[in-house]
Amino acid sequence: MSRKTIKVDYLARVEGEGGLSIKMKDDRVVDVQLRIFEPPRFFEAFLQGRSFMEVPDITARICGICPVAYQMSSCHAMESIAGVQVDGMLRELRRLLYCGEWIESHALHTFMLHAPDFLGYPDAIQMAKDHPDLVKLALRLKKHGNDIMVRLAGREIHPINVRVGGFYRVPTRQELLSLVDDLKWSRDAAREAVEALAGLPFPEFEQDYEYVALRHPDEYPFNEGRLVSNKGLDIDIADYDQHFVEVHVAYSSALHSRLKKRDNYHVGPLARYNLNFDRLPSSVKKIAKAHKLEPPVNNPFRSIAVRGLETLFAVEEALRIIESYEPPPLPYVEVVPRAGTGHGCTEAPRGILYHRYTLDDNGIVLDARIVPPTSQNQKTIENDLWRFVEQGIATNMEHDLLAHTCEQAIRNYDPCISCSTHFLKLDFEQV
Repeated sequence: MSRKTIKVDYLARVEGEGGLSIKMKDDRVVDVQLRIFEPPRFFEAFLQGRSFMEVPDITARICGICPVAYQMSSCHAMESIAGVQVDGMLRELRRLLYCGEWIESHALHTFMLHAPDFLGYPDAIQMAKDHPDLVKLALRLKKHGNDIMVRLAGREIHPINVRVGGFYRVPTRQELLSLVDDLKWSRDAAREAVEALAGLPFPEFEQDYEYVALRHPDEYPFNEGRLVSNKGLDIDIADYDQHFVEVHVAYSSALHSRLKKRDNYHVGPLARYNLNFDRLPSSVKKIAKAHKLEPPVNNPFRSIAVRGLETLFAVEEALRIIESYEPPPLPYVEVVPRAGTGHGCTEAPRGILYHRYTLDDNGIVLDARIVPPTSQNQKTIENDLWRFVEQGIATNMEHDLLAHTCEQAIRNYDPCISCSTHFLKLDFEQV
């Protein structure tokens, strides 16, 4: 009888603190634990007692990489309670802001955190010695995403110009047109990036996932739509709690989110792409087909190339919105608070981000629930690792290479560990 353990005490190139433990017995995997030990940060608890107008500014502090997603999900939830619909140019500006976040987040993860795995480097600094042009492209692309966020939201980290109902201030047409030249460069850069990413060496590994994402009748999803899957799910956002549940696992400070009837599921770029390919503009679909990236794409390692395609889409969508932009007469729709429970779900770069709030008559938060993408993907990541290690053992993969590729498999999902920890209420019983 032989026993082996693959152990990664601290995961590199992910946001937050986590580790990995895989136990094997007689060349069989017997346990996989993606351990998240990032301390709980109590956001759901200290939102209670705050005004509904404060929530977007508070939730933006949950993540420095995808603050827009937190702001948008919270705004949609509050507006649903008040019965308010934000449309027209204000709605377009929200999509533009999301474009900025997708560009900067995808560029960061794709090139600085994930590409070193495929090219054989421990980090982006070492990679830059041999691939300086690629790193410079990534940094400039990220900057142009940040520029959109600054122009619309006041700053790239923890934006301050977003409010329930819209914005505190909207840009002039000239302010947005000043971004066009850089975005045209970004469009060419993103096309070049897709070509490079599609040609990376991908491990042979495909899974039968249940993909879950928003789906809109007319658009590739950012802010709105129904929650759908490739295995029959098709629900309104307000019905989220009837179909999904979070459970505590003893080895992690982050909850695992599961479908009540079918267990784990997959959110993020692969889910959006496989469920919404027909909503992409023809220019993006053409490039996808040229690089043999038509759906279904069921190899999670190829998600790096799908992120490249989503970056290209975000750049093209930003250009479309800017070119047709005319400032709305008011920067926001008035939202009058009332008692009720509201739901919001938008597509963060890493996948669906669900918010639920209950307010009293004065708009004071009585209860808050936030389910980030990483907690929704944790069980799927563990399943990937289980099957990948079994495959690696069967093909006699060297132990060190197997351990490294397991880390790479986790980074397929761009896990934001800092976002995924909740406050857990513990009940002790003396017996």
